[in-house]
Amino acid sequence: MEKKIFLTEKDMPRAWYNIQADLPNPLPPPLNPATGEPITPDMLAPILPMNLIEQEVSTERWIDIPDEVMERLLMYRPSPLCRAYALEQFLGTPAHIYYKNEGVSPAGSHKPNTAIAQAYYNKIAGIKRLTTETGAGQWGSAISFACNQFGLDIKVYMVRVSYNQKPYRRIMMETWGGRCVPSPSPDTSVGRKFLAENPEHSGSLGIAISEAIEDCVTSKDTKYSLGSVLNHVIMHQTIIGLEAEKQLAIAGEYPDVVIGCAGGGSNFGGLTFPFVRDKIHGKEVRIIASEPTSCPTLTKGPYTYDFGDTAGTTPLLPMHSIGHGFVPAPIHAGGLRYHGMAPLVSRVLMDGLIEAKAYNQVETFSAGLIFARTEGFIPAPETNHAIACAIEEAKRAKEEGKEKVILMNFSGHGIIDLPSYDAFMSGKLEDYSLPDEDIAELIKDLEKFPKP
Repeated sequence: MEKKIFLTEKDMPRAWYNIQADLPNPLPPPLNPATGEPITPDMLAPILPMNLIEQEVSTERWIDIPDEVMERLLMYRPSPLCRAYALEQFLGTPAHIYYKNEGVSPAGSHKPNTAIAQAYYNKIAGIKRLTTETGAGQWGSAISFACNQFGLDIKVYMVRVSYNQKPYRRIMMETWGGRCVPSPSPDTSVGRKFLAENPEHSGSLGIAISEAIEDCVTSKDTKYSLGSVLNHVIMHQTIIGLEAEKQLAIAGEYPDVVIGCAGGGSNFGGLTFPFVRDKIHGKEVRIIASEPTSCPTLTKGPYTYDFGDTAGTTPLLPMHSIGHGFVPAPIHAGGLRYHGMAPLVSRVLMDGLIEAKAYNQVETFSAGLIFARTEGFIPAPETNHAIACAIEEAKRAKEEGKEKVILMNFSGHGIIDLPSYDAFMSGKLEDYSLPDEDIAELIKDLEKFPKP
C-alpha cells in the first residue's frame, strides 16, 4: 500500500505531447480581425519568438525537451503521484483517488512547466525582456522564477483584485527579480483608459493581457509570454499527464475518470491530453473540466471566434467564450476568471472527448477544507474546483458500488491564499453564478465574427 508513486529522473518523459497530431477535427486557424483571413506565423512575430511560433502551429506528435529546460525541470520533477487514502476513507468510497502533486515546484504550482520552456526559447532567440499578465499570481511567480534562471527581465501585470488579495505573490515575483504592477495600470494606454472610467477598477485577465501586449510591442528587445490558452503552453504542460500515465502503470491502474480545473486550460490540458489521445484511439475514460459558476466558459459560453484579450489587440481565436467584455466577479479563484478557453480544450469539448461541470465557490472551498483535513495539503482555490469534482465522482462510485479509479491534478498549493480560507471559514464567502441574461448580453458582440 504505497502512498506516493515516484519516477526516477531517468524515467522522466524526454518529449512533450502535441495533441494536434491526433485531433479528429483539425483546429480552426486564428483569424486576422481586420480581414477575417487566417493569420500567418510572421504576424505573431512582434509578440512571440519564432521558435515558439513554430511550436504553436506544429502538428508533430512529439517535440523533444531541450537539455537546458530538462535541467531546470529536474529541480522539482518528476512530481509525485499520490493515492488519497485518507480522503477515500473519509468519503467511505470504493473509488481509488489519485492526485498529481504539482504544488512541489518552486512557485508552488504547475506553471513553471511552461515558464521554464518559454524563458529558454526566448533566451536563445536573443530576447532580453518579457512582459506578461497574471490572475491569481501563480503564473507571474512562475515566469519570474524562470526568467531569473535564464537571465531575462520580466514585467508582470497582475489583475488588481488579486494584487490586493495576494501580496505575497508579488513578493515572490520580486524575490526572483520580477517587477509586478496592478492592472489596470497607468503604464499603458489601455490601462489608463480603464482607470479613467473607474479609478477603483478591479481588473480582469483580459485587460492585463492587453496591457502586457501593448508594453511588448512598444518596447525594445521585448516579447510577450502567456501562461495558458496557447497551443505551445498546453503542450509544455503535458509532462504532467505523461508522468501520471507511467506512475499509474506502476500501480497497475488506469483511470476511469480524469479531472482538472479549467480557467485558460493549461493545467487541465497538461494532465488530460495524453488520456484524450487514448480516448481518441479507443480507450474508455471520462475526462472532466471543472470551472466556476461565476465564469462558466465551457458550460455556458458558445463555441465562437473571439479576441483573447479585452482591448481586442489579439487575433480572433476559435474558443468557448462568454465575451471579451466580461469583467469577472472578485471570486478567490483568480486563475479561473478568464472569459475564454484554450482553442485546443474548446475543440476537444466540441468533439465530445471531454465534458465540463461548473461549481460555486462555497462548494469548492468546502471540498478544499476536506482535502486539507484528510490529505494534509492546503489546495489553491483553483485546485479546489478539481477536488469538488473528484469528491462528487467518488460519491457516485459509492452509490454505484463501483471501484472506480479517479485521477485529478493538484495544480497548486494554497499557502499564499490563506486569506481566502479565512474568508470562507468566517462565513464571508458567497456563491455567485453569472446570470444567463448577462451572458446573452456579453456574447451579442460576438455575432459579427465568423463561426469556427
